[in-house]
Amino acid sequence: MTTSIGHLTNIETLNFEIGGKSLSFETGRLARSAGGAVVLRCEDTLILVTATGSTKPRPGIDFFPLLVDFEEKMYSVGRFPGGYIKREGRPSEKSILASRLIDRPIRPLFPDGYRNDVQIVATPMSVDHIHPYDVLSILGASMALELSGLPFEGPVGAVRVGRINGQFIANPTYAQTQDESDLDLVVAGTDDSIMMVEAGATFVSEADMIAAIDFAHQEIKKQVQIQNQFKAQCGVTKKAFVPEFDLKPLFNFVDGVVHQAVFEAYHDFDRDSRKEKLDKAKETLKEAIAALPETDAIKSFLTEQPLDHLSETFKKVEKKIMRAMITEEGVRADGRKNTEIRPITCEVGFLPRAHGSGLFTRGNTQVLSVCTLGSPGDAQELDGVDPTKEKRWIHHYSFPGFSVGEVKPMRGAGRREIGHGALAERAIAPALPDKETFPYTLRVNSEVLESNGSTSMASTCGTSLALMQAGVPLKSPIGGIAMGLIKEGDKSVVLSDIQGVEDFLGDMDFKVTGNTEGITALQMDIKIRGISVDIMKTALAQAREGRIHILGKMAEAINAPSETLSPFAPRILTMRVDTDQIGTVIGPGGKMIRSIIEETGATIDIEDSGLVTITSVGLGGEQAREIIKRLTMKIERGMIMPGKVVRIIPIGAFVELVPGKDGMVHISQITQARVQKVEDYLQVGDQVLVKVVDIDDRGRVNLSMKGVTPEERVGFEHIPLVPREPASSPAAQ
Repeated sequence: MTTSIGHLTNIETLNFEIGGKSLSFETGRLARSAGGAVVLRCEDTLILVTATGSTKPRPGIDFFPLLVDFEEKMYSVGRFPGGYIKREGRPSEKSILASRLIDRPIRPLFPDGYRNDVQIVATPMSVDHIHPYDVLSILGASMALELSGLPFEGPVGAVRVGRINGQFIANPTYAQTQDESDLDLVVAGTDDSIMMVEAGATFVSEADMIAAIDFAHQEIKKQVQIQNQFKAQCGVTKKAFVPEFDLKPLFNFVDGVVHQAVFEAYHDFDRDSRKEKLDKAKETLKEAIAALPETDAIKSFLTEQPLDHLSETFKKVEKKIMRAMITEEGVRADGRKNTEIRPITCEVGFLPRAHGSGLFTRGNTQVLSVCTLGSPGDAQELDGVDPTKEKRWIHHYSFPGFSVGEVKPMRGAGRREIGHGALAERAIAPALPDKETFPYTLRVNSEVLESNGSTSMASTCGTSLALMQAGVPLKSPIGGIAMGLIKEGDKSVVLSDIQGVEDFLGDMDFKVTGNTEGITALQMDIKIRGISVDIMKTALAQAREGRIHILGKMAEAINAPSETLSPFAPRILTMRVDTDQIGTVIGPGGKMIRSIIEETGATIDIEDSGLVTITSVGLGGEQAREIIKRLTMKIERGMIMPGKVVRIIPIGAFVELVPGKDGMVHISQITQARVQKVEDYLQVGDQVLVKVVDIDDRGRVNLSMKGVTPEERVGFEHIPLVPREPASSPAAQ
């Protein structure tokens, strides 16, 4: 890594290098009223990232209000937005995933109890379609926060890791990631720990994944050093955070009142019974508060504050007791050991009319995944600044309120649903057949019917079941498991198959998917200030054991893709035509292809390469294929073909061999007898069997009816030698 510093009056710049690529920070030119603003440049990709915080805490909330927005602008790639309005609308899925990627490593690095609003806005202003902008935006967000002076416990570095020919590379290009690398890993962290991991992989081993993460961390340390250097160059001083209240006396009071009740509740391994006992403990606490004299300091504090400190403190007591059970007793809230998986049941074919369905239940988490097969034309068109323009594999995840016994408006997918759906989509992708092998567009809906943790991994398992039952030739089934962590001081316990309370009160949510051979996707989020590579190594090894157990349970329901498709699924036929014949199939203004679709009911897609995909339910596909075969058939001398008389002239008849291509039967070639008048033997609309006798240099085709031998008529006996004979002929008499 090399660095050089440039100064322009009040504009500060810093040039540096990552993975052999030149980057730069600049501040003081754009967005000067923001709390912190930086322009991060990597060749022709420029991203403006701002970080702004409110001066006072937001009243009445018990969480850190961090808002991250990733603003795609179509001018960054020199294009107009799609649609009628021609203005950027709701964020694309890519921008939502980029927002989440920025949020996840940054959120845990704000002090506990910080309630001031903080907003990060990342705007790619120029995108070169060479360097991925999502990871660069994490680096830019960290630098903007450092420049803002907010109490951010960073900096954070971020790097994408690819592997080409067995060698790791930092921040590969789009082309390298998509065409050459078997690994797409994003790691964010501080100089001494890992904060976030996001990965897609083609069955990469656990050992190789750890090596890649360690490689990433070495690059992250360099980025942290660069940010500290630029912050010092700009003369920024961070604001110290001083909690508004000392809540320790309140915690001691609440713990003293409800500790035993909460302890007993968490040692009741039935979830519903535990909830009842916790509700009763909360009522006991409220009664204890009400019994305090009005002059009591704790009662006065709770009365004066708009924030519900009592509920927040009760959760802290729960957290302390639940975590102590795991670290000291080796027992979890449902009685399991740290490596134990909840009971699993799997079913396929639950929905009779769906093309494929899989019902996956693990403990109190249940997901129904439903597969739909579509034509290539059903692929999703993407309108954004990302170079990918189409998706033929789509996974949608839904999380209704009833799955957790709550009332929640149904208003479409939120950021969480989009993120979980994308994770399962990425997990399955390496196992899917290529387009040539299985040309269908694939969509799976995963409906969360009951939730107690790890629904995204249940969606991955259910999706694998649904695809196999639908007859999609997966390379292998894909299973998923969510790992948790309880870290108290120097003691750490990794948990397999975490449930909701362990996610809520724990320190890590580490999702791992793959088959028995290797990993296809990773996603790690933490709530503490990072974890070590050693902890990740333990988590991956434990996840492998759990994943293999889950795959075994899935195999009991279905162990291989179905050999036949559902009778309600469309059938796809493929064929190739010469590229110079694509226009013939489409016809002027699309007239020909529309007529084929109307006649057969099939859906037809033609690619520039000449690949024709025909989708239909029933026999329409075969009919469409035969029509296209005839349309694109190259007529050669000696061919025997059926045809239809379309025009009669005094010296012969024109016969349509294929749509748009005629040949002429001379009057002397109709029959062996002498023909005085063509109409005596042929009429427009007659079906005839002809032989191609010549094709001249202008492409004109000469045909013969009488030249067809008896041997050549085999298979065409239903077509008469001539449709009719004149009354004066011997045959007619």
